[in-house]
Amino acid sequence: MEKTTLFDKIWDSHVVRHVPAGPDVFFIDKHFIHEVTSPVAFLNLEKRGIGVKYPHRTIATPDHNVPTVDQDQTIKDKLSRMQVEKLRENCRKYGIELHDLGTAHHGIVHVIGPELGVTQPGMTIVCGDSHTSTHGAFGAIAFGIGTSEVEMVLATQCIMQSKPKKMRISVEGELGKGVTSKDIILYIISKISAAGATGYFVEYAGSAIQSLSMEARMTICNMSIEMGARGGLIAPDETTFNYLKGRQYAPKGEDWGKAVAYWKTLKTDEGAVFDKEYHFDAADIEPMITYGTNPGMGIKVKDRIPTAEGLEGSNKASFLKSLDYMGFEPGEPVKGKQVDYVFVGSCTNGRIEDIRAVAEFVKGKKKAENITAWIVPGSREVEKMAHEEGLVQILEEAGFELRQPGCSACLAMNDDKIPAGKYAVSTSNRNFEGRQGPGARTMLASPLTVAAVAVTGRITDPREVFDN
Repeated sequence: MEKTTLFDKIWDSHVVRHVPAGPDVFFIDKHFIHEVTSPVAFLNLEKRGIGVKYPHRTIATPDHNVPTVDQDQTIKDKLSRMQVEKLRENCRKYGIELHDLGTAHHGIVHVIGPELGVTQPGMTIVCGDSHTSTHGAFGAIAFGIGTSEVEMVLATQCIMQSKPKKMRISVEGELGKGVTSKDIILYIISKISAAGATGYFVEYAGSAIQSLSMEARMTICNMSIEMGARGGLIAPDETTFNYLKGRQYAPKGEDWGKAVAYWKTLKTDEGAVFDKEYHFDAADIEPMITYGTNPGMGIKVKDRIPTAEGLEGSNKASFLKSLDYMGFEPGEPVKGKQVDYVFVGSCTNGRIEDIRAVAEFVKGKKKAENITAWIVPGSREVEKMAHEEGLVQILEEAGFELRQPGCSACLAMNDDKIPAGKYAVSTSNRNFEGRQGPGARTMLASPLTVAAVAVTGRITDPREVFDN
């Protein structure tokens, strides 16, 4: 009997038709949409006189460019207002479930899907957003698609897709103090580069991965795209099942038992072959931070920025250009550099565990005077829990500003922008030029490292602040 990978098992069971020497016609179980990449898709359906094939398989929420203050009022930005209104109109017209601003389950699309139990093992999931790979944490094949493919899914519930190659990244051992899942993924990307997994779908494995909570696993899978991968996934286990049990859209009664029995089959067979494998030792992973303008330009917080030695041609030019944009010098330490903003939020680290970690770290402390500190919950549910658990009070006493749910300062599509030339240490997923605002300088890090930066006002190894 052929040994197959988890990825193969899910992919092959969703192929409707193989196109000779072409892509597969691939069935999609769940489709998430938001206000930015869906309006044109709906417009094209209308022009062609086509309806939505299975409205119940699509779920909508506005998140990318919504304001994170005064969400009960009319959106001031005209384009944002139009896009949100168009999303409402299309959901009404086609009978699509919408979690709108102000409703109990509004939030970032990749946060509310798992919260609601919509995201389940063995599914195929797409969204017009690159960080759809987040849902792979549940043992699902999840990836971002373009607007034309959004239209295709709405019309047919299928897309044309070539099967990617398979990669397995194993992390074995115990994580050290102050090391989080964000550090794991930044470490991996720094080792294999921002293009190191291009053309692959990645399965994360090993004892260090298995020890993680569901929210931590989502952080890992979320950033698969930042090393060029099509997506990432982790085999479901008891941690997965415990997270899903009792959630709104999770199977109930007898169906739960049947679902878990199936989900337990979703694992890579021993001896199955991957196109590429990497192995990393958890003991070598420490708190990480980026210093450049792509997520692969990362180092341990305690280390120095690399030099250009050994780089040639365009590689050397792009490296030096990146450092020039950031205002850094080759070979210098990042530790101790002064920072202006910190941001905790996004589909990478805007979940309740992230906010708990920051609140625990800053309890009884104050943010530094030079720091503007924003905390943006990934959903109304996260916001509600943060209030109920007393986290908001702790954070506000420390000088943090809690805003309302949305993508916020992860990307410059809303009002939450970092001013030009200012440094932001962010829990989000991208540090491209201008990603958080024109001229903004972004350094990616874990919630713990962000908390340490907030209270010291400069780049700090969180392990040095723990007991102070």
